[in-house]
Amino acid sequence: MHILVCIKQVPDTKIIKIDPKTNTLDRRGVPAILNPYDTHAVEEAVRLRARYGGKVSILSMGPPQAVAAIRKCVEIGADEGYLISDRAFAGADTLATSYALSKAIDRIAKQEPIDLVICGKMAIDGDTGQVGPGIARRLGIPPLTGVKKVAEVNEEKKEILVHRKLEDGYELLQSSLPCLLTVEKEINEVPYSPLPNMIRAARYQPQVWTVDDLENVDRSQLGLKGSPTIVGKMFSPPKPEGGKKIEGKPEEQVRQIVDILMKEKRELLVEGGVK
Repeated sequence: MHILVCIKQVPDTKIIKIDPKTNTLDRRGVPAILNPYDTHAVEEAVRLRARYGGKVSILSMGPPQAVAAIRKCVEIGADEGYLISDRAFAGADTLATSYALSKAIDRIAKQEPIDLVICGKMAIDGDTGQVGPGIARRLGIPPLTGVKKVAEVNEEKKEILVHRKLEDGYELLQSSLPCLLTVEKEINEVPYSPLPNMIRAARYQPQVWTVDDLENVDRSQLGLKGSPTIVGKMFSPPKPEGGKKIEGKPEEQVRQIVDILMKEKRELLVEGGVK
């Protein structure tokens, strides 16, 4: 079974800041990391390979330094990696990103057919969760989102059975293969990498492709040209205000609470156009 995992190198949002003048991310001095959701996607692919055999390939789009994220995937246990890197991809939104990745997947699949594509649920620098389903739509395969467990893969029947996360539980979904999964962090725990994997990752050089290495590419669908959406503004959410302390006898506290609730109700009615 050939499993392909799409990953992204992202800034570490734990220490990233927003420039108050430009309202953009200030990436100065911020380390780049493998997207945490993608880490679990790679780990799940490695576990499926251990159960069913096969191969795990990695695909990413980004600048040349994104090679480090692919090496991290090799450290986790992936077999090989591909990076598409070209100025033509710069400024891509989720639509243009899914197009470029789908074209790279087409080329990889010609070398060796792909049975399963796995993506992280979302990237922590965008939080859209759109790229995975976008890839599936372009490839014409079923997307299964929010997967928390892969219950079974039937290679003879070309079927997969997964648990999809819901707010109040999960649903059991069956799909034909090939298909695409986007996975939750809770799907697995990522252990420390063994020393042989770390040594191989340090020496590993993935295949790097430019736009010219991909076939039948419509350049108008790449980068900024192919991106119908833009980020209008980015800002830090306001800090929550402190609560109001209610004091006095129980009867006085009740009256104060009622007054506060009635005041908020009147303000909501005014905002809604009701007087």
